[in-house]
Amino acid sequence: MQSRIILTCAVTGAGDTTARNPNVPVTPRQIADNCIEAAKAGASVAHIHVRDPETGGISHSQDHFREVMERVREADTDIVMNITAGGGGDWVPDTDDPYRGGPGSDIQTPAERHAPVGELLPELCTLDCGSLNFGDSVYINSADWLREHARLVQAAGVKPELECFDLGHVWFARQLQQEGLIDGDPLYQLCLGIPWGAEADTETMLAMRNKLPANAIWAAFGIGRAQMPMVAQAALLGGHARVGLEDNLYLKKGVLARNGELVEKAAGLIENLGARVMTPAETRAHLALREPHTGQTAGGDA
Repeated sequence: MQSRIILTCAVTGAGDTTARNPNVPVTPRQIADNCIEAAKAGASVAHIHVRDPETGGISHSQDHFREVMERVREADTDIVMNITAGGGGDWVPDTDDPYRGGPGSDIQTPAERHAPVGELLPELCTLDCGSLNFGDSVYINSADWLREHARLVQAAGVKPELECFDLGHVWFARQLQQEGLIDGDPLYQLCLGIPWGAEADTETMLAMRNKLPANAIWAAFGIGRAQMPMVAQAALLGGHARVGLEDNLYLKKGVLARNGELVEKAAGLIENLGARVMTPAETRAHLALREPHTGQTAGGDA
């Protein structure tokens, strides 16, 4: 177990959750405010998607991403920013013509997925490392698309968070590293509990962790009721952790959560295990991230 743990807050996601918890932020202002709320509660990193302010549904608007980033960067509360680059991969075969995407399909090319990252240059962005049966849809991310996307992220100088939803994703992320498409020590995020990927339990987390390269830095999260147990399990196994309304809507049974409350609960759990949450500055140094505003790389970890 490490003495200092990076705690990410995934503040909104893209799922159909806004009707189930009114605290899920929708507008760019609300999303930015929730990043700041998470920072004040002790989070090291804020992971963001953006939504259509009118419908609450999926959006890939660079204007929305830009507004969120500007609001957070202008705030007096520091936090490392992690922009999703995994949107635009949802495929639902049309019932009448399986060669076409039906309702619910949302596909973007690697260049389109990368566009907000390339413009806004956050410290981190996600790189989803394979395709997956994702609930009732299929998440599409072919090997050649992943290589193209990894090259774009590498050229932008942004550190990718390698999101792995199953063991095969870990395998391919290692392949990207072997091909020279991942710079420095790779950062992995083990995504657990999403049907029908890796399950949220100790055996699965341990199996995925044991397949990581020797120089990997890793974190994990579980969805729903598995969120806090996976925080504890990741910490005990030497990893970092993630919470937030993207992954879980409840503080406890029957009590709807806010992002700040989930961060506070996770930070308390980490402290009770004998560790503490890294500050944003410590996180930048530990991950060798660019400094916000300047583009300079943070100093080495102490």
